[in-house]
Amino acid sequence: MEFFIISMLNGVSYGLLLFMLSSGLTLIFSMMGVLNFAHASFYMVGAYIGYTLSGLIGFWPALVVAPLAVGLLGALFERLSLRKVHKFGHVPELLVTFGLSYIVLELVQLVWGRTAVEFVPPDVLRGPAFTLVHHADDSLGMMLGAAGQAVCSAEGVICTPFPATRALMMGIAVLMLVSLWLLLTRTRIGLVIQAALTHPEMVESLGHNVPRVFMLVFGAGTGLAGLAGVIGGSTFVTEPAMAASVGSVIFVVVVVGGMGSLSGAFLASLLIGVIQTFAVGMDHSFVSVAQQLGMQLSDAALNNAVLKLTLSQVAPILPYLFLVLILIFRPKGLLGTREG
Repeated sequence: MEFFIISMLNGVSYGLLLFMLSSGLTLIFSMMGVLNFAHASFYMVGAYIGYTLSGLIGFWPALVVAPLAVGLLGALFERLSLRKVHKFGHVPELLVTFGLSYIVLELVQLVWGRTAVEFVPPDVLRGPAFTLVHHADDSLGMMLGAAGQAVCSAEGVICTPFPATRALMMGIAVLMLVSLWLLLTRTRIGLVIQAALTHPEMVESLGHNVPRVFMLVFGAGTGLAGLAGVIGGSTFVTEPAMAASVGSVIFVVVVVGGMGSLSGAFLASLLIGVIQTFAVGMDHSFVSVAQQLGMQLSDAALNNAVLKLTLSQVAPILPYLFLVLILIFRPKGLLGTREG
């Protein structure tokens, strides 16, 4: 039971991290029609800036300042580069963001090096948020923080901690979701943003600067990626390869959820996070399951390399398999309203 609970929590926390990333990308696409190939690079920059600032001003101030700095960089990029090519169509936009991703990667390696840096969270986040305690009588209990040595060393007792960093990740992601929803649906700024999406000429005729709105939206989207970078970098690892490790997955999330759909991105993030996390923890193959069920397999099947692959081994390709199935059976995505 504790395996299911911890795996579910790990999957939800990973899914919420994906949502923190994909929400910014979804916001940018829904407003500007731009698929930002450098979005994961802003995630990486957020992690590195957060690492540097945490050593200067502390982790908690860095958690606020780093996303603002990344958002400012994103707004400057939109103003000085992306806006210049926007009138030429989607292909130049893709190419300029694609080029930016490589420039950012090289700059990060020049400034911080090619190896991982030690982005250590504060002391309050280094322990578990809570500990599941499986007692000898098969009952399950929970203790806030770390369980005592006396409890975990008892005969038949199994203690399973849940990291505080993942709990913080989940809390910030939920808070961000609620804040975005309130901003877009309950404020004047949100109404202007939504109106600029569908009727930019009318919004401009009412005195609003639509290019400035686009710049602020792009900056806000990259700032959300920077926030995810600070949380993800301190929870997992801060290294130059971190952008590549999540870059393709967040595009899967955006397409599976539905292009431009924030609620779809949230649903797809949770689904992919939970499915992939459970798959990693399951060391079963078709051959092993068939043998446990008492099925008789031929020697060719028993020696087939594909049938002997475990679920944990194929876990990395599951999001992309999910993407292919969605594109075949529901091209608009789970909650999307537009094709492709």
